[in-house]
Amino acid sequence: MNESFPVSPPRAWAEIDLGAMRRNLAVAREAFPGALMAVVKAGAYGHGLEDVSRALSGEDIVFFGVANVGEARRIRNAGVDTRIYLLGATWAGEREEIVAREWTPCISSLEEAAQFNQLAAAQGKRLKVHLAVDTGMGRGGFVADQLAAALGALDLMENLEVEGLGSHLPSADEDEEFTKGQFDRFRDIVGELGGPERFRWIHLSNSAGLLGYDQGVCNLSRPGLMLYGVSPLPGFQQRLSTVMSLKSRVTLVRTLPAGHGVSYGRQFVTTRSTRVATIGIGYGDGYPRHVSGKGAEVWIRGRRLPVLG
Repeated sequence: MNESFPVSPPRAWAEIDLGAMRRNLAVAREAFPGALMAVVKAGAYGHGLEDVSRALSGEDIVFFGVANVGEARRIRNAGVDTRIYLLGATWAGEREEIVAREWTPCISSLEEAAQFNQLAAAQGKRLKVHLAVDTGMGRGGFVADQLAAALGALDLMENLEVEGLGSHLPSADEDEEFTKGQFDRFRDIVGELGGPERFRWIHLSNSAGLLGYDQGVCNLSRPGLMLYGVSPLPGFQQRLSTVMSLKSRVTLVRTLPAGHGVSYGRQFVTTRSTRVATIGIGYGDGYPRHVSGKGAEVWIRGRRLPVLG
């Protein structure tokens, strides 16, 4: 059967405004004049890893922060040569490639460091690494009383160069007192380990930390959410530009009588005769069910209308 049929238009699609992303990057630079690591983990938060990394590669970004080796490969395969920083843990079987490609891992254990050192020696390389510090996240890194010994051990590994010191903020958008304490602890740790002169890169902040706090000794920050138009601190939302627009088409318009439910769970029931449009997007397209009945809105022909279910 060789019949030819026209290609159907997409049922739903996302439009990404890379110009808006660059404007958000400018907001980050205004808030923090130091160097920036653009966090592009999780496929650039669903915005398209390859396109985002290409768009930002010419914007004087020092590192792209990724969650894993797979994302690092995708950036390189996209033709982007900006330095890559591995935010997450690495597996033993991945480390040979990390050394070969000169990606930068954060070190959370001496065993991990020793393997990187051995692999770098075998390849005739000196791998740049960052020492991970646990100032309260509880997920990885060395706690304060382990750091001096850990740094001393890494300094003896001839094929590693500790060029950076980094930590992470678990609640900068929720707990100001705890976060300020983290900045204080991190500042003290940097001083105890030799001061800013000892490390090329010192970093602690995510988007919330960058927007809401004095960066102190840090000379590198790691914006993520804010690049994509989302402020973790409500007071800054108006300064950011929307990057993603989720779009679909109206498939049906009809009038429902009073007392008629709409969608799963009947979370909305009409109180009068109501004109309702059905849009061709749903949970199967990635639209989150938990936002149903929670005040979401949609633009139709220039009008902002409520999503009923």
